[in-house]
Amino acid sequence: MDTTSNSKHRPFSIKLWPPSESTRLVLVQRLTNNLSSNSIFTQKYGALNKEDAEENAKKIEDIAFNVANEQYDREPDGDGGAAVQLYAKECSKLLLEVLKRGPEEKEKELASQNNASAETFFDISKGQRAFIKAEEAENLLRPLKEPGNSYTKICFSNRSFGLEAARVAEPILVSLKNQLKEVDLSDFIAGRPETEALEVMNIFSSALEGSVLKSLNLSNNALGEKGVRAFGSLLKSQSCLEELYLMNDGISEEAAKAVCELIPSTEKLKVLHFHNNMTGDEGALAISDVVKRSPLLEDFRCSSTRVGSGGGVALAKALESCTNLKKLDLRDNMFGVEAGVALSKALSKHLDLVEVYLSYLNLEDEGTVAIANALKESAPSLEVLEMAGNDITTAAAPTIAACIAAKQHLTKLNLAENELKDEGTIQISKALEEGHTLLKEVDMSTNFIRRAGARHLAQVVAQKPGFRLLNINGNIISDDGVDEVKEVFKKYPDVLGSFDENDPEGDDDDDDDDDDDGENSGEGEANEDELESKMKNLEVGQEE
Repeated sequence: MDTTSNSKHRPFSIKLWPPSESTRLVLVQRLTNNLSSNSIFTQKYGALNKEDAEENAKKIEDIAFNVANEQYDREPDGDGGAAVQLYAKECSKLLLEVLKRGPEEKEKELASQNNASAETFFDISKGQRAFIKAEEAENLLRPLKEPGNSYTKICFSNRSFGLEAARVAEPILVSLKNQLKEVDLSDFIAGRPETEALEVMNIFSSALEGSVLKSLNLSNNALGEKGVRAFGSLLKSQSCLEELYLMNDGISEEAAKAVCELIPSTEKLKVLHFHNNMTGDEGALAISDVVKRSPLLEDFRCSSTRVGSGGGVALAKALESCTNLKKLDLRDNMFGVEAGVALSKALSKHLDLVEVYLSYLNLEDEGTVAIANALKESAPSLEVLEMAGNDITTAAAPTIAACIAAKQHLTKLNLAENELKDEGTIQISKALEEGHTLLKEVDMSTNFIRRAGARHLAQVVAQKPGFRLLNINGNIISDDGVDEVKEVFKKYPDVLGSFDENDPEGDDDDDDDDDDDGENSGEGEANEDELESKMKNLEVGQEE
């Protein structure tokens, strides 16, 4: 199938996860020092000797890494930033727990945690991606045959099962199905002929039929309608699913209808991920029926699914009933203004929203303004707002700024690939001036920003504690303007993104900027300074 997505819109990003071995070793050393050195915590709870501190540090890091890596495998966030945050959070939590326990209990408790994790989670995905033969399957799956094992989660991803290996796995899965809670069968038939792949799916489906699963991952299997129906017996038997992942599965209109038909109950469903499929408008109607029947839904992802206006409206109306929604990702579809306005009505009811990803939806100013107005009044704890590539102009900037000003928990703002220019950029910068102490990342790349807008934005975000990335690449900032921005970040240059696609000559096609086309840099800078002066008295929330 053709799963080509709108990659031309995607800015280059650095992968933060997984960390290198050297990074992990550095963290172990830091944890060792924290456990053994004098601090307010060791003064209160007592310090460990160097040898015990190093041993505990290794175990802390290993447990935290596994927790973060498991989350990233289930829900990759692009650059891995969320996994890194969870990694650090788990290390801090475990370190404090070690210090709080008595010295004789510290190592015993960590060992218990590590063993418990190992006993409940069986994972063969970490090896090299390859076909698996019957003999290898016997060896790999042997721990699952041990009497009295406590495995509740299995991951067979990244290894391709043929018929012989599937027949080895079948009786093992049958014996385990009453204790399993989470099953990951993503990418487990790669490279197999369709007939064999479908038979393998049928074997796994029948073996697991009747299990009471909380999480099922069938992503990256190019299922199509035939594949979805091959898993029919397993899907029909599930009434307690809380998480369902069907990403990159070639799910067309017919396959989407099959999903809707085969899942009998979604009353407990909290996570539904449907990324990178060929669903289209008709398929979106079927998925919207699933969403309507999922009142507890907290995390919905339907990105890169070729959904247009009609399907977008249907999904938006379905989401109105999901008042527990915390994370919404609809990126890279063809919604347009009508679907954007419909979505705004749903968002007005979502008080618990924390992350909203609405980039590349063709929202334009009208759809954007409707959504910004809705979010301003709802989602008080919003942390992530992405609306890149929506043809947003300066006309929508006051409404966006008013929304942003109300979101004091904001950590990430992405408005890249729009047409906000200096005027819109300065309005949004002013919205970020007061508070916003949690802000970590701002992307305003490719927005026709010049010197004044870049300087103002840089000065604002540079004052935020813990701020880690400003991306204003792909704009039309003069060389002097770039130097000014770099001067703002001279103490921490890594926080400032690259300028390799910046055009200091300012060659753009916007008629409004004809008086400042880069040929007379002195006049251009004077115009920019005049603009910034005019914007100084602007009040956030001022509507045009």
